[in-house]
Amino acid sequence: MLGQAELDELLSHREKINVTLQGIIDRQTEPWGIKVTAVEVKDMVLPEGMKRAMAKQAEAERERRAKIVNAEGEYQAAEKMVQAAGMMAAQPIALQLRFLQTMREISSEHNTTTFLPVPIDLFSPFARRSADELGKK
Repeated sequence: MLGQAELDELLSHREKINVTLQGIIDRQTEPWGIKVTAVEVKDMVLPEGMKRAMAKQAEAERERRAKIVNAEGEYQAAEKMVQAAGMMAAQPIALQLRFLQTMREISSEHNTTTFLPVPIDLFSPFARRSADELGKK
């Protein structure tokens, strides 16, 4: 039974195999006065077990490539998010504009959800007062 390596070699060196087979056949038929003019490997019958093994190997390779493509996409998305975070840190108004755009997108979907954005800075005085009261106790 052929292994994967042998099958790969057979397929990649078909012409060389044809010449070798023709030499073998010529040596056997020459004493009878027969000359074979062409030998060509055209079709191979593979055992079912080998076909299944090759199909599994091909599927594993497709899955491997799909995972690599997915990982590359995740990496690129992460890079863009880091760039966006840097831009928003440098220009705080960009964060506000993005927030307003998100609100517009949500409201255009005709949702029944209502949300009210509250700036975190609004709670700073309460947080400071609570911290001061805890420190006095």
